[in-house]
Amino acid sequence: MSGAGKPGIAPAKARPRTGARIAAVQALYQSEANGEPAEIVIEQFIRHRIGPDPHGRGLEEGQVPEADVPLFRAIVRRAAQNGDALDAIIAAHLAADWPLAKLDPVLRALLRCAAAEFQAGSEPPARVVINEYLDIAHGFFGGDEPRFANGVLDAMARALRAEEFQGGHRRG
Repeated sequence: MSGAGKPGIAPAKARPRTGARIAAVQALYQSEANGEPAEIVIEQFIRHRIGPDPHGRGLEEGQVPEADVPLFRAIVRRAAQNGDALDAIIAAHLAADWPLAKLDPVLRALLRCAAAEFQAGSEPPARVVINEYLDIAHGFFGGDEPRFANGVLDAMARALRAEEFQGGHRRG
């Protein structure tokens, strides 16, 4: 897998729920990279990166001007509190020769956020979660990572929310 570059580049048309997911991926990445507790990173993001950006830095510099703060907070907390269980779920959907630790750290954060949402319940629908995180993956990566993420996200969704996929074939 190739590196992601600077975590902060994401789709230009951020909606509040999408913004929350972008910020959650960035926050989990920062928490892991710097060894900071998730709660500290959550508060830093809310104070300094979410909301109006008077300096016009935008998404390219890690700002998330429009983000649903309660959703952001919930995703990051859930991912941090259930990290080992989520990592086991993700690892179960990776090839044996490609362990979780080998993944790009931004991709790892993205998969953890999605897994946290899949585990949280039935809303939003799994396909919405998959599409949102695929859009984010395309914003962070230019190589094969989005396709890789798609396969893992789809497999996790089918395992964690099997009832949503019963009786119908996947539309592509």
